[in-house]
Amino acid sequence: MKYEAEASGLRISAPVDGVRESMRRLPGAFAVPLTLLTGKPHAGQRPVRFTPTSHLINAICSTTAGLTISCLALASGGLALFALPAGWAVTLHGLRNLRMMIYHQCAHRNMWRRRRPDDLLGRVIAALLIVQRFDDYRAEHVADHHALHHMTVRDPTVRAFLIGLGLQPRMSRREMWSRVLRLLASPVFHVRFLTSRIRSHVKGMSREERVWTFAGYATVAGLATWLQLWPFVLIAWIVPVTVLFQVSNTLRLCVKHTFPLPGQTDRRGRAYFCSLTNAIFIGEPAPDPRLPGGHRALAWLRWCARLAVVHFPARYLVLTGDTVCHDFHHRHPMDRRWADYIFEREARLASLTPGDPHYRHVWGLIPAIDVVFDSLRAADPMEYSRELAAAEHHDVFAAFDD
Repeated sequence: MKYEAEASGLRISAPVDGVRESMRRLPGAFAVPLTLLTGKPHAGQRPVRFTPTSHLINAICSTTAGLTISCLALASGGLALFALPAGWAVTLHGLRNLRMMIYHQCAHRNMWRRRRPDDLLGRVIAALLIVQRFDDYRAEHVADHHALHHMTVRDPTVRAFLIGLGLQPRMSRREMWSRVLRLLASPVFHVRFLTSRIRSHVKGMSREERVWTFAGYATVAGLATWLQLWPFVLIAWIVPVTVLFQVSNTLRLCVKHTFPLPGQTDRRGRAYFCSLTNAIFIGEPAPDPRLPGGHRALAWLRWCARLAVVHFPARYLVLTGDTVCHDFHHRHPMDRRWADYIFEREARLASLTPGDPHYRHVWGLIPAIDVVFDSLRAADPMEYSRELAAAEHHDVFAAFDD
């Protein structure tokens, strides 16, 4: 089923999705928030336009607001400390947008499409977040993740699965979930992850870069000591930028790409590469209006509760920014309109012609992880072996930064 497109392009013709359309039972004021939450517009919705700079400002404002909430909670003490998790969440949202969207686009030199500003911003973000050195990440990401090595043992994503998480073909979905959850609760895992982040950030630095990096951190440490702000730095900043950041990073890794089926010999075509990435929309069908009154009210209460405690955290803390439409990025990595990722993906979906690779999607973070785990379970154990992956890279935790 299609809906009509206007010549102006303000309305897009694309297949109607039943889950998203069911949400139109809510008042029109919820249309844009639900589109931003789900990553999917409803039929005939007018696009909401963003710019790369607006995404950057949003990430900075979110990080600043989160730090402010956390610092006020710590300064007030008492019951105000209950606001600390909210401060961490808002901070983490900003940090993940900086990493997964802004830093990523800078690596493609597609932020402002100007080499020097893009590279400078990427280096600043790398220093702020203590992630892989920008120039190394850019070279590795473009060469191994966006090329013929995509989803081979040379791909950082694959190495992170096989070595960093210890997941292997033939493992059951239950085994994979159990292992990932145990790792996320393991202090040893987080220490190794953070150590690798630091090592991957300083490795290969020039003398000038080392001086500037040391000067920056020394300045922050000096000010924190002089102003007696170390409790604020450690609790308001270090917690979200280390443990919480790494939890979000790991869950995001688990939905990025599916593994190819064993025996798939043609691995060079556009259809093949498109088949390895799904969009991940957030939400579930709204209650059926035909339900009896009491049952309908309970169904809406359940739906709203799940939206608040399951789907919103998944979008806000894990699938931040354009990660819900990561398939659009892999099809069009240098698209100038990447900042409008939700509506641009919809426009490309509407413009598919016979023979074009289909867009695929999954509704919900947990079902999306299940899809990836099932694809790894079915993958060729000879091709995706821990030994082959280990031979490609000595510091696997740096691969989590992909």
